[in-house]
Amino acid sequence: MAGSTESVLRYLSEVEEMAEEILADRQQIVTLDSKRNKTREAVRAIQKDNSNHKVWLCFGNLFLKMPKPTAKKLLDTDYNELDSQIDKLHKTLKSKVNKLRDMEDKEELKGFNLNPLSKEETRALDTLL
Repeated sequence: MAGSTESVLRYLSEVEEMAEEILADRQQIVTLDSKRNKTREAVRAIQKDNSNHKVWLCFGNLFLKMPKPTAKKLLDTDYNELDSQIDKLHKTLKSKVNKLRDMEDKEELKGFNLNPLSKEETRALDTLL
């Protein structure tokens, strides 16, 4: 009897840990997406500004004044890094959700592993239609 109780508690704790990891990843995706949107807004604001003055950028608690091309380049690399982190989290999230569903003896989600069409596939589809 004690062995079955321990196995049930171990099972429940494993399921709970996996669910907490999933929720933490989702929250991190939301946070990174917010940062990515702010970075996109900053790039757009730099592009709209027609003056040749230097711009101020805030990195944490540090404010830096730098030329517009350098600032845009930094923001673009930051945007791409955030985008890759979000994509990586999305991919790991899918496997974690599938693992959790396996732990709960539920079916795998249908349509969860879909990938978007590539540019070539979209062009081919447009030519057909």
